[in-house]
Amino acid sequence: MDTSSYKELWGEVKKYLTLQIDYAKLTAVEKITILVSTMTFVGIVIVLSTCALFFLSEAIVNWLVTILNNECAANLIVFGVFVLLLIIVFLFKKPLIINPVARFVTKLFLNPPKK
Repeated sequence: MDTSSYKELWGEVKKYLTLQIDYAKLTAVEKITILVSTMTFVGIVIVLSTCALFFLSEAIVNWLVTILNNECAANLIVFGVFVLLLIIVFLFKKPLIINPVARFVTKLFLNPPKK
């Protein structure tokens, strides 16, 4: 092979490597965009769910007040339910929170992009 063939081959290798780097950058941007948009969506759902849960708990307290004729007892019952839910979420945090998040992130970053 002569010198011009080596230069041509090196030029093709440089183009190929540049294209691979650009492809990796685009793939990374795509996956980060999916991750950030999913986190934003989950954040919005959490805020709206919190508002809905607040109004639902207020309605339950008002309903219990009419039954028990005791506002303090009604508030304590709703508080106890929330504490019980908090304990359940804490005890089952791995299957409820950690595993689904880990699966999502693993699937997002380790699976090849769709063409």
